[in-house]
Amino acid sequence: MKIVIATSGASGVNLGLKALQLLPEEIEKHFIMSENSQTVLEKEMKNVVVHDNSNIGASIASGSFGVDAMLIAPCSMNTLAKIACGISDNLITRCAAVMIKEQKKLILAPREMPFSAIALENMQKLAALGIVIAPPVLAYYSEQATLEEMENFLVGKWFDLLGIENNLYKRWEEI
Repeated sequence: MKIVIATSGASGVNLGLKALQLLPEEIEKHFIMSENSQTVLEKEMKNVVVHDNSNIGASIASGSFGVDAMLIAPCSMNTLAKIACGISDNLITRCAAVMIKEQKKLILAPREMPFSAIALENMQKLAALGIVIAPPVLAYYSEQATLEEMENFLVGKWFDLLGIENNLYKRWEEI
């Protein structure tokens, strides 16, 4: 399985990084990050192909490369709007366009709150195309007590959507 994880926007980038770190070893991982944090990531992470967001000619920008799924966490409203309008001016939005045209799983984790009517309209448009809109929203049944447990819950839910088995959070139990 080949997965692309991308982060856009500044707030919540740690969630995308955590998802990348927790992906099982057997998954081929590709990562795109907004420019500011790329240098740190390259020095700190191993076994990850890091792509320059300005390189729209990267392997993952082609449907023939065979990426299975993509998660953008966090997904800024700017990136979400570009995807909704078919604008592919960087590698993140180009990969998202490829996921849509190839009918592959695309999960967006929009990070801003409250959502404006424009953002909601863009989300509805994308959801109608089969894109999964999965903002980082906590559920209290899993009884998170720490920030790490909250992050694990969110990443675990995204992994569930990607079909990746995990035990990152306490699941619902019958009462």
